[in-house]
Amino acid sequence: RPVAPEGGFALPAGPAAGSGSAESEAEGPGGRRGRRVLGAPAEPEPQQPAEGAEPALPTGRRRALPATPAWPVPAARTAPEDGETPGQPSVPGARRPGEAPVGAGQPISVRALGTLGQGIAVDPGAAGAEGSGSGRRRRLAEPAPQGRAFAIGAPEAGAAEGPEPLDGPGGAVEVVNRPVPLPVDDELPPEPLDNPRRLLVWPAPDAQTQQALSDRGYRPVVVHSREEVDAQIAAFPAALFVDPLTGPITRTALQSLRQAAVAAEVPVLVTAGLGQATREAAYGADPAVLLKALAARDSEQHPSRVLLIEEHDEIATALTAALERRGLQVGRAGADTDAVELASRMRPNLVVMDLMQVRRRRAGIVDWLRANGLLNHTPLVVYTTAGISPADLPRLASGESVLFLAERATTADVQGRIVDLLAKIGTN
Repeated sequence: RPVAPEGGFALPAGPAAGSGSAESEAEGPGGRRGRRVLGAPAEPEPQQPAEGAEPALPTGRRRALPATPAWPVPAARTAPEDGETPGQPSVPGARRPGEAPVGAGQPISVRALGTLGQGIAVDPGAAGAEGSGSGRRRRLAEPAPQGRAFAIGAPEAGAAEGPEPLDGPGGAVEVVNRPVPLPVDDELPPEPLDNPRRLLVWPAPDAQTQQALSDRGYRPVVVHSREEVDAQIAAFPAALFVDPLTGPITRTALQSLRQAAVAAEVPVLVTAGLGQATREAAYGADPAVLLKALAARDSEQHPSRVLLIEEHDEIATALTAALERRGLQVGRAGADTDAVELASRMRPNLVVMDLMQVRRRRAGIVDWLRANGLLNHTPLVVYTTAGISPADLPRLASGESVLFLAERATTADVQGRIVDLLAKIGTN
């Protein structure tokens, strides 16, 4: 059976040798006859053994062609060098007789690292040699360089080993630490700080107060219950402003709103008006009832402490008597400047004062409360006395008339003082 040469085709059997057939018989060195396919590479001539060595016996087997080395393939040499025999492959890393091992004081050069993974182009002219199976060594074409070429060499003689500086001799590359943005927290409110700033109000403000608040950079948000106050806490409101001009307020609702605001550490400002009337006419309008709802006590054993700032003795005496009848402890100061010293001694739970006594441009009780961490826990009630005539004040002292809570005054001066007080309270 004919054997096909590598890269060729087997010819059919024909007449014996000498008749022009494609096959020929030859006698091997050992006397065996064999067939040889035309076009197959001829077996190399046996080499003469050295003197004194036993000659190698022929096996009759054909030698396989040298396998193509795996990638990367170095460029093959076209002619054998000294010490090589024809047909001996040039294997990377192999040593010839008498050659020193690689790295023994010799520089190492690695080329074409920049073409890693891009393949090696083969000379088209070598295709025929591959298919012919002639055993001739192929010459590979140089790979087409793409990108950049790099070279790695051994250090020169006497040079110090180690990494070279990145930015010149002995230099360094400056590394800038750029701030990494924090991840977005879904729990944060969409508007941490409003511009204009949010101000909780109850009930809804009248048009004049609404305009005054907007002019000072506030955005009023109406709340009616403790749940609505809790829903606005995440937006950091400036204060809770209770201004009963457009609707009545109840003791239960006022106490609930105060508890929600104090728990969230939001300052509370309540406005009111003081009036004077007979006891029968003012029946059921005792101001101490609503004021007690705003004054929290430290414990069940200690009564609530109220700081009263009032310059008129008759009004101060009437208010003190009404509050003490409801079980509150009252300390009175004649002016805002005196209230700071009194507040440092009693540390009040509630501050009640005449609006005209508030220091608008200088430090006063509001600044002291903030400095001592009490502003967010101590509600502030300011009132106007426009309905009280100085000539009727002696009737309060004799008991002929009493005080009652009414609507505050709405003059331009009063509006300006209230807005200034809100700005002082809502300052962070």
